[in-house]
This record gives sequence, C-alpha cells and structure tokens, in this order.
Amino acid sequence: MGYIVIAMPRREDAVRLKQIVIRNGIWEEVLVCSCGNEIVQTAEQKDVNLVITTRRLKDMGYEELVSYLPSELNLVLLTKDPSVIHFSGNVIPLELPLRIEKLSMTLRRHLPDQRVVRKSKKPKRSAEEQKLIDEAKTRLMERKNLSEPDAFRYLQKNSMDTGKSLVEAAQMILLMVQ
Repeated sequence: MGYIVIAMPRREDAVRLKQIVIRNGIWEEVLVCSCGNEIVQTAEQKDVNLVITTRRLKDMGYEELVSYLPSELNLVLLTKDPSVIHFSGNVIPLELPLRIEKLSMTLRRHLPDQRVVRKSKKPKRSAEEQKLIDEAKTRLMERKNLSEPDAFRYLQKNSMDTGKSLVEAAQMILLMVQ
C-alpha cells in the first residue's frame, strides 16, 4: 500500500496531523519524521507515496529536500503564503491554516492508484427492516399527505427525538397510524 510521511519541526504537530489523516480515512500507513534526513532515509527504505511537510525543517528547507527525493514522489507543502514560494512540478502547496476538507481532497488527488482507505459502510438493512421503513413512509404519505422525502425526514426526526433506530421508529409509527 505504501506510506505517507509527515514531517514538521515539532514532532507533536506531525503526530496530530497523522491522527487527522488516519481518523478521516484518508490513508492508513502514516509515518512521522522531524527532519529532512529522516524523510530521505525513509523514502530510500520504504515505499513512500507522498510527503507532507512545511517550508523549513530542522536540517533543511523544502527546496533541498525535493532535490534529494525521487522525482516521481509528490510533496505537499504546508505554507501560510503559497504565492511567495517557487514550486516544482511535484510540490503541491496547501495553504495554512489547514482545513480538513482541503487536506483530504488534496491528498486523495495525489495518492497513487486511488488506493485510498475508505471508511467501512454501515451494514445494510435486511429486506424485512427495509419493508417496515417503506411501509411506514407509505402510511405517513397517505395519512399526513407528505411527499416521500418528507415522510422519510419525519421518520428520521422521530428516530432522533426518541433515541430509537429508524426501524424501531417505523414500527412505532405503524402502530400509531393505522
């Protein structure tokens, strides 16, 4: 699968960013570094897909770092003013302060083969459960003169208000609206 390497002068900042990347389902394999030499060694030893770093690390700037990395390896550069910096083809600017949506979109766009880790979907409802929900929506549409989306929203709201599942809310509605 390969790795994303995150490198920042303060290791705790890199660890926080690593948690964001993993928690948001962007990528699973994330390594943390605190200097450019560490990134270069990691890129030589492991299958690195992407590097996320700042303009300046403890031992080198991003320009020098890019010169040591393989030319096909993309580097996402976190910067406050992207207009001041000269970017090469594989340096992708990402403006600070960081927004999770923008980070996610940028990383997903530049990770190879779209092998992005997807969050697992909730288990699907059984046919019986879906039938109950559909029947409750139909009754609401008939009795309360609602559209199908409005009937579903009514079911959802009832579910949230009572703290019950959607299926339980549908069962309650079927008992009440006969």
